[in-house]
Amino acid sequence: MGGIVNCVAYAAGRRVGEVSVEDISEVLEQPDRFVWIGLHEPEEALLRQLQEEFGLHDLAVEDALRAHQRPKLEIYGESLFAVLRTARLNPEGPAGPRIGFGETHVFVGPRFVVSVRHGASAPYVDVRARAEATPALLGQGPGFVLYALMDFIVDQYFPIVDALEDDLQAIEKEIFDESFDRETTSRIYRLQRDLGEVKQAVSPVVDICNRLLRFELALIAEDTRPYFRDVYDHVIRINEMVDSLRDLLATAQQVNLSLIAVSQNEAMKKLAGWAAIIAVPTMVAGIYGMNFKFMPELGWVYGYPVVMAVTLGICAGLYLGFKRSGWL
Repeated sequence: MGGIVNCVAYAAGRRVGEVSVEDISEVLEQPDRFVWIGLHEPEEALLRQLQEEFGLHDLAVEDALRAHQRPKLEIYGESLFAVLRTARLNPEGPAGPRIGFGETHVFVGPRFVVSVRHGASAPYVDVRARAEATPALLGQGPGFVLYALMDFIVDQYFPIVDALEDDLQAIEKEIFDESFDRETTSRIYRLQRDLGEVKQAVSPVVDICNRLLRFELALIAEDTRPYFRDVYDHVIRINEMVDSLRDLLATAQQVNLSLIAVSQNEAMKKLAGWAAIIAVPTMVAGIYGMNFKFMPELGWVYGYPVVMAVTLGICAGLYLGFKRSGWL
């Protein structure tokens, strides 16, 4: 059926084999077995069928179908419903956003795990392979599968944060190299937006981990709880890294604006200095261009060169003065 990536039964932490959706009920009749189903952007008919098989709550199914939810953890009777935001770096290029975001919805029950992927996300084949490689841990049941999925999703944010840190360093280099342009300001804005989106995706996971650690949930075995503490530590670290980058970026933006203002002030000083120098010959030419019959030194044979020499001398004196004061 379209949308199904994997549908596998497990017993005592070991893979029993793939099963069809129609045979899930028969598999669950056998003790100590659970089913782990991976879906990718499934159709509504498939989710409704799984809802009947596992007794999924209507609200959770509606959320999984719409796929525009904030990260959260809901408890419906004996089952859990978790929403996590996934992220992946897009290839370098001028088109499209730098980071692609998606969602993963996870239904966890006493005998089943159903993961639903939407949008940008790495496939969970490696997660399943690593879990199957440790039967003792996978034998802890669906709670351990939830941990494995959360740990994988959270760890995908580390290379993204590292890439954003590299972007910040490149922006800082541009700022202090005095290469002021509109593109630098645009890059600062885009980086602020990316960091804000990462913050919105990761920050709620702290609350999810706290609830999984503190609440007495029968689905989470006591031996599995320390693993969620590891996810909690990773989330806290990512949050702190994002907060630090946002603070540094805010400082970089202020420095950029300050340096732009200083650069503009330097340009205005140069313009003012040259305007003062040009004003001298302009004034002299304006006086002698008034065409009066009686003007100073009008009949003197050396009048013209003297006036020119005095004008150039005043201009040279102004130039040296402005140069010495740093205006030119």
